Amino acid sequence: MTKTFLHVGPGQSYKDNTTPVFNTDEWEEVRLDIDPDVNPDIISSIQDMSSVEDSTFDAVYSSHNIEHVFAHEVIPTLQEFKRVLNDEGFLVLTCPDIKSVCKLIGEGNIRKKLYTAPSGDIYPLDILYGHRPSMAAGNEYMAHRNGFTSESMNDILNGSGFKSFIIGEDKNAYALWALAYKSKSLTKEELSAKITEHVNKKRSSNG
Repeated sequence: MTKTFLHVGPGQSYKDNTTPVFNTDEWEEVRLDIDPDVNPDIISSIQDMSSVEDSTFDAVYSSHNIEHVFAHEVIPTLQEFKRVLNDEGFLVLTCPDIKSVCKLIGEGNIRKKLYTAPSGDIYPLDILYGHRPSMAAGNEYMAHRNGFTSESMNDILNGSGFKSFIIGEDKNAYALWALAYKSKSLTKEELSAKITEHVNKKRSSNG
């Protein structure tokens, strides 16, 4: 039986650039983006997805979106993600880990190239503030308005009302990964196994 996941804020990315779990025949992708130029299935911001009905999707995938909203918008945005999930549904979210990036900067590595994303080369300041060449070219959507550590993300997911969740640090990609279930109560061991399925062989490459 085919399941459907909502790919929020994908930009130019598609299913094959999500996770090993979603990039299978078992999952059908629906793309939602505020930018009509990336040809989304649904044109919408992630802060207000009122065009999407409640309990519509089996999963939501969010890669490097949540840092683009202001701090006071983060929990309402995650509650929107939770609203469109069915009772068995879950969220997979990845975003920059500013703790690891700030450590690099503190060690004097502010000019160190970290990796290359579809948008171009990524440096520590791009992770903190958004991809600077993209913004210079007029893409203000790339600006970062917030930052997260594993500790702060724990508090945010708890405040958003998810029943069970787990957060991991991908130090190679200077990123956080989170798996959160809307209504299901899973053990720490079960959550750990499931997030590993998503993150295995997958490294963040978005700015």
